[in-house]
Amino acid sequence: MTIKNIKPIKVSGSRFCVRYQIQGVEDTAYSLAEKICVEETVEYPQELILQSDIRENIFGRIEDFRLSNTGQYESIISYADETSGFELPQLINVIFGNISMMPGIRVLDIMLSGKILKKFKGPRFGISGLRELLGIKDRPLLATAIKPMGLDAQEFSRMAMELALGGIDIIKDDHGLANQSFAPFNERVTRVSDAILNANEKTGRQTIYMPNVTGPFEVMMERINFAKKIGIKGLMLLPGYCSFDYIRSIAENDEIGLPIMAHPAFLGSYALSPDFGMHHSVLHGKLVRLAGADLSVFPNYIGRFSYSREDCIGINQGCKSPMEHIQPIFPSPGGGIQPDFFKELINVYGRDVALLISGNLHRQGDDLKKNVEIILDQLRKFSA
Repeated sequence: MTIKNIKPIKVSGSRFCVRYQIQGVEDTAYSLAEKICVEETVEYPQELILQSDIRENIFGRIEDFRLSNTGQYESIISYADETSGFELPQLINVIFGNISMMPGIRVLDIMLSGKILKKFKGPRFGISGLRELLGIKDRPLLATAIKPMGLDAQEFSRMAMELALGGIDIIKDDHGLANQSFAPFNERVTRVSDAILNANEKTGRQTIYMPNVTGPFEVMMERINFAKKIGIKGLMLLPGYCSFDYIRSIAENDEIGLPIMAHPAFLGSYALSPDFGMHHSVLHGKLVRLAGADLSVFPNYIGRFSYSREDCIGINQGCKSPMEHIQPIFPSPGGGIQPDFFKELINVYGRDVALLISGNLHRQGDDLKKNVEIILDQLRKFSA
């Protein structure tokens, strides 16, 4: 069916931009950029759309196309703000929807208009709010995870007590802890929360526990409400499983009002290829931040994962670069961090970073309280 003589489309003229890396020789890459303009919007044979408002206002528009200094072609494509519906799922769909099933396309950056940003609240706490909650003014935060899977709830609570007495800032569930029979959610969260509250009373500190509340859709809100009811001061959610927009809904819920840590499990396949997917700064930085998380966990460039130093610098920028009223958030690198890395990591991330150290904290010895105290002393020294 030929589309013509349609009712005029009302658009504001405001547009957002996506910078894509596109594989191929020049002609092939430019042709693919043209396909992106159509595939991410109308997904309709463009020859059947005559000179109409759809072609003028709804198609994506190539704003720039050039050979980059990496030898790859890059194109900036703009989209009418209205194509996003001003909703996060649809915004992501326009940015990288159908083309996520086409090889050779990578999202390098997103530049959102003020009109779109105005529709999102972003993180409730951000860097400044989380520092105020913890009572930590200027040094990097120190975070850890209770693990390994297989321990019972009582052992996790004992571990959490020692960690909190040592002065750790944030204790999260390991992302693999859910509602397993050996440490059921309600029992684990209750015991760990009680242990941390008791430790805080003794030390006067404000260690925060962030349980993993991710699960089947029909039980996540139940888990969140349970955690809130017993006095939990933070939550961990995994957007790869629950979605970025679910995080947004929780971050904007005034009845919950808790800081959120986003864990990257299942997201790595979007970022690992240099030729396809999303740049780390978009995936772990800007999208996590737009969704409303206050901390973004990701694999550090020194450790057991394959993210590079440049990848992590990009994430740090995505977490902190200006986005109008959207607050900056804490990057939280993990995956094999050791105290020996502190000086280097502070040089890369600055003081506004939440260093996630777990296995190597336990390798220091059996006395977890003492281990935390020693590591915190080292962290304070390097951030002085």
